[in-house]
Amino acid sequence: MTSLETAKLAVKILSDKKGIDIKLIKIDSSIADYFVISTGGSSTHVKTLADEVEVKLDEAGISVSHIDGHRSDTWIVLDYVDVIVHVFSEEAREYYNLERLWQDGEEMDISGID
Repeated sequence: MTSLETAKLAVKILSDKKGIDIKLIKIDSSIADYFVISTGGSSTHVKTLADEVEVKLDEAGISVSHIDGHRSDTWIVLDYVDVIVHVFSEEAREYYNLERLWQDGEEMDISGID
C-alpha cells in the first residue's frame, strides 16, 4: 500500500468514527509524506479515534511504528513512518495549529474518500 493509500484509509477510518474537521496534508518532508489531522469532540472521542485508526490499519496490514500521547486526552500521534496521524482535542488543535505550521504543504481534497 502506498503512503497516499494509507493516508486516505486513515481519513476514511476517522470519518467513519465521526472525526471532526479532518485534513489530509501532503508535506513531502523528511518527517513523512502526509499528515492526517482530526479533532475529537471529547477526551473519550480523541482516544476512540486514535484506537480505531490503530486497529483498522493493523487489520489492513499496516503496523504503527510509534504512538505518542496515548495517555493524553488532548493530542495523540500515530506514526506510520510515511504517514503521521494527529488526533487532537479542540483546544489542543487550536493551540498547536499544525495547519499553519505546515502551510507550505498541499491540502488534499478528501471529499471523495468513502
